[in-house]
Amino acid sequence: QVQLVESGGGLVQPGGSLRLSCAASGFAFSRETMMWYRQAPGKGREFVATITSAGGSTNYAASVKGRFTISRDNAKNTVYLQMTSLKPEDTAVYYCRRLIGDYWGQGTQVTVSS
Repeated sequence: QVQLVESGGGLVQPGGSLRLSCAASGFAFSRETMMWYRQAPGKGREFVATITSAGGSTNYAASVKGRFTISRDNAKNTVYLQMTSLKPEDTAVYYCRRLIGDYWGQGTQVTVSS
């Protein structure tokens, strides 16, 4: 079955960095676009970034553009989100999403606080 398992979240100070990982299994990962979303406390889930199957094209939410980088390793069936210059407003649960079939991981908590 399809599984998406996020990891790498944690507590970081403003201005710090984190790298999230999403390990995928149960489908042809290398053929599919993958996405990251986030949900802050009391808010709806919002798009963060997306990457095409071969990694040739990426797109970002305006709020993270220039600070976050999405990438993938198709040999490891893993998509990453490198987050830099983190701000308190980046605090959220971050989710990996497979667009086809609308599969989501369980999420990983990122907290940006001093």
